[in-house]
Amino acid sequence: MDRSQITLSDRDEPLLLPWPTQGNTGGSLSFEKVTDWRAFIENLAIDARIPEIVRAKYARAQTLYLLGWADFSILKAGELAALIALELALVDRYGGQITKSKRSFAALLKFMVESDGLTDDRIPMIVRCGGTAVGQLIGATRPTLAERRNALAHGDPFDGLPISGLLELVRDLINYSYRQYLAEAASLSPASHPATFNDIGANYGEL
Repeated sequence: MDRSQITLSDRDEPLLLPWPTQGNTGGSLSFEKVTDWRAFIENLAIDARIPEIVRAKYARAQTLYLLGWADFSILKAGELAALIALELALVDRYGGQITKSKRSFAALLKFMVESDGLTDDRIPMIVRCGGTAVGQLIGATRPTLAERRNALAHGDPFDGLPISGLLELVRDLINYSYRQYLAEAASLSPASHPATFNDIGANYGEL
């Protein structure tokens, strides 16, 4: 998605965003210029070799985050879009390995940890900033990512401030879920390793 056509002007006041920073899980970021904000959002892109349908969903989240420069409340819509993109990615990667009757966003997140080897030290944002994220996937930390998604989707009247680092965490989780796919793609030509809507739709349609 080309976001360069979205025109935004500099703000009178900097945009202050709660976001983990190097070695500080409780950090915050300040953006004085829209060019800096745009670069920050673009740098959070998922791997370009991931199937287009997932990249399109995730790009929608990036676009909403970008528009948060003009209206800070739009960031909450961006969070929901990011979690939707994550669920689609997990359905594609793990949906066929979970019994249909037990498949849910929460089950897919837990599968990453319990069956696909995800640990905090394999999440780049956690390695960079410290803290933990796995608890939000398996239910040890509340609210979980699944609970956050549900609250956002059902009009949580107390949604409050943006969730610190959410887009970056989602980026890392999507990239992790596709790591084997990307390794295979690296050894094949693009023409011999296509990713189609039907491939993903076969799993997504069973939810």
